[in-house]
Amino acid sequence: MTGRWLRNSFIYLLILVGVIAIVFTLFGTGGGEGKEDVEPADFVADVRADKAQEIERDGDTVTYKVMSADGEKTYKFKLEKGDTIRGILEDAGIPIEEHPEVDIKGGGIDWFGIFINFLPLIIFGGLLIFLMRQAQGSNTQAMSFGKSKARMFTGTRTGVTFTDVAGVEEAKEELHEIVEFLKWPEKFIALGARIPRGVLLLGPPGTGKTLLAKAVAGEAGVPFFSISGSEFVEMFVGVGASRVRDLFDQAKRNCPCIVFIDEIDAVGRHRGAGLGGSHDEREQTLNQILVEMDGFDTHTNIIVVAATNRPDILDPALLRPGRFDRQVVLDRPDIKGRKAILEVHAKDKPIDKEVSLEVMAKQTPGFSGADLANLVNEAAILAARRNKKKITMDEFEEAVDRVIAGPERKSRVISPKEKETIAYHEAGHALVSHILPNADPVYKITIVPRGMTGGFTRFMPAEDRNLWTRSQFQDALAAILGGMVAEELVFGEMTTGPQDDLERATKIARQMVTQWGMSERLGPRTFGKREEMVFLGREISEQRNYSEKVAEEIDEEVRRIVDEAYQSASKVLVEKRAKLDQIAKHLIEVETIEGEALATLFAAPVDEELTTAEKEPEGEPEEPKKAKKKQPRTEPIIAPPKPDLAWGSETTARLDPEMKKE
Repeated sequence: MTGRWLRNSFIYLLILVGVIAIVFTLFGTGGGEGKEDVEPADFVADVRADKAQEIERDGDTVTYKVMSADGEKTYKFKLEKGDTIRGILEDAGIPIEEHPEVDIKGGGIDWFGIFINFLPLIIFGGLLIFLMRQAQGSNTQAMSFGKSKARMFTGTRTGVTFTDVAGVEEAKEELHEIVEFLKWPEKFIALGARIPRGVLLLGPPGTGKTLLAKAVAGEAGVPFFSISGSEFVEMFVGVGASRVRDLFDQAKRNCPCIVFIDEIDAVGRHRGAGLGGSHDEREQTLNQILVEMDGFDTHTNIIVVAATNRPDILDPALLRPGRFDRQVVLDRPDIKGRKAILEVHAKDKPIDKEVSLEVMAKQTPGFSGADLANLVNEAAILAARRNKKKITMDEFEEAVDRVIAGPERKSRVISPKEKETIAYHEAGHALVSHILPNADPVYKITIVPRGMTGGFTRFMPAEDRNLWTRSQFQDALAAILGGMVAEELVFGEMTTGPQDDLERATKIARQMVTQWGMSERLGPRTFGKREEMVFLGREISEQRNYSEKVAEEIDEEVRRIVDEAYQSASKVLVEKRAKLDQIAKHLIEVETIEGEALATLFAAPVDEELTTAEKEPEGEPEEPKKAKKKQPRTEPIIAPPKPDLAWGSETTARLDPEMKKE
């Protein structure tokens, strides 16, 4: 790169010099500024009068100086062809001994003139050489089009070791053998063992697949080639295969080494699913990868590590033993793993002593390693914004909310009526979840808008849950619908706020029926087969493998499950109406309740003077009447049955009038 830059600079400099020379030649004065032209006779007269001094001859031009009262003057004249200064003075009768000294300059070959004459040819030749070099460079680029774009890190330049990776202890154990093989291959070869030629890292996004591959390279201290699967694919058929060959050629020259292919699903998708049949670029690249991986010599210490979060779409030939022998799954960390990850990211930061990383791990179920790293970074940014010297628990709590729901929308204007509605909505979620035995404990309630939400209720499960029971789902559904029930109970009608709650509740209920066999009526079986888009790798439709009658029964069961959850939430909130009012009013005042303060509020006795129905009309006598006027649904709305729709013959999805009167 530097040599090419120097060659181009030389060409440009040569052209610049030529242009300057032409300008000086055409527009230069020839050094004649301040010189007065005279005749040879005047020169003879000045010599005879002994006034001529510093006589110089440059070719046919003679210059000399004369001292006068006005100062020193310079004169010049031209010699005729064949004339000389000596001849002119002798013809004028001046003796040789009186001739002045003459300084003769120039003479010989006029190189500058020759250069000026050949300058156009020089410029043309330089331009021709420049164009030829450019054409040669383009040809070189065309030849390097099929070269691999892998980035190589040598030794420990990755800067990552196993101590920087936490929460995936089993995966580190599996990959520790890879490190030992790269360091001491004789140990395995002596026993006739063969290290896996390929290791496939599987897991959701953000679980540390790339980080773990870098840690393997950092621990082994060998060259590490990193490339993305999409870098093999080009619009020209054969380029990807050429890059694969070049990549493995480089690996063989630097073995032992590690070749890491990130997002291998970009080129490793099942063959035959592309629009171009078996001749498109992606499948040609995959074929070359298969050949290169299966063609390794057993003594070649090259290990291929690949990462993907879509193993279901990979070609079976890529996953077979002999290519990717070992598959390492990296799932989202459990509570112990989350605590270890938080400790890794917090070790170089000034953390306050009161910060409990164990509590933070309990508050972040479902967080990946990348989410936890972002959480710690957000906490550090918040501490710096508040001009603190250490990161406190307040920053960590705020960071969790920012990661989950986004930053606070402090500029959003909320009317008192809307604020009261949001407070009762969130209080309904929290109270139902607190009362029901199988629901998760509530950790925080807030009505401060964040992102697209007007408020939210955050739960803190006592332990990580991998298996759910039917009773847990039923209580969770009741807690989800608690906000909508609270709105109807207090204000007589619901708002658009529970839209997301309804979507979640309906989705869970349908999954209970169609996927998890939790319907007593339909029994333990699944319904429907989900299809996924090949190129985008996402679910686009569901194939129905059941009749229309079964579809009606599914809809009826979904409706029944949601109605039961609604009725369960209604029963809790009607019985605990005083506590609901207490929580909502306190939430309106402080906007956010969490931790011990929330536990104290749940355990506090209810102030009857502030929450009884008799006290409310004294302050606002008209508001309860208006609320009662907005209760057109005191009786369940039963629509007549329609064909092909499971409306059901009866529903309990609305509060009973007697329960409202209580």
